Amino acid sequence: MATTAKKRSITAHIPVQLAEKVDLMAERLERSRSWIVKRALLAWIDQEEERSRLTREALADVDAGRVIDHRAVQVWADSLGTDTPLPVPRC
Repeated sequence: MATTAKKRSITAHIPVQLAEKVDLMAERLERSRSWIVKRALLAWIDQEEERSRLTREALADVDAGRVIDHRAVQVWADSLGTDTPLPVPRC
């Protein structure tokens, strides 16, 4: 037997144009506005959590000295438009 998750409503004031886009999307997908907003919010939260995780990972790399010199990256990037691009710089 499935359990019912607790729910609560939140209110947000959004621009009319955005609300109209939500209405159109809900109509096109034959879903409720609530479903559309919930999906969008879940996707945004997932994206932000991943961004935060990657930032923490990058900062740990910097703290551990796992970095590539800016000049080496610049030289590599400049080589990409040539006939002999350089290999990707590594730590």
